[in-house]
Amino acid sequence: MEKQTFNIEIEASPEQVWDILLGEQTYPKWTAVFAEGSQVETDWKEGSKALFLDGKGSGMVAVIEKNIPNKYLSIKHLGEIRDGKEDTESEAVKSWSGALENYTLQPVNGKTQLTIDMDVTEEFKDYMADKWPKALLKVKELAENQNQSTG
Repeated sequence: MEKQTFNIEIEASPEQVWDILLGEQTYPKWTAVFAEGSQVETDWKEGSKALFLDGKGSGMVAVIEKNIPNKYLSIKHLGEIRDGKEDTESEAVKSWSGALENYTLQPVNGKTQLTIDMDVTEEFKDYMADKWPKALLKVKELAENQNQSTG
């Protein structure tokens, strides 16, 4: 596995960006870039299980490794879900099980620098390089539009 990093500067506070990333209403909007109908089942607390679902019974099973509100979130991927069943044991899953997906939010001159760094296999390198910049633009759009409507 290798690490990929993506970042974007957003004209909103870290708190606002955090709310967009994890919000029940906004999470499906920015993650639709990866899979239409995306949803997550978790309470986002450290040690909690997280199910990242595509709305069709497939997705990823993970655990929240670290959560420092408005600053840092680390998700450890454990396996996948196919047809509603969790798989953390197959050889296909073991090649990337334990991969981390980290979100870092840093205030910079009244804006927020959002950085995503993640472990990725060769198989998904191009996919992530294509999808993450689009997802980050959606987060930026949601956060800045929320900023305009409340500010």
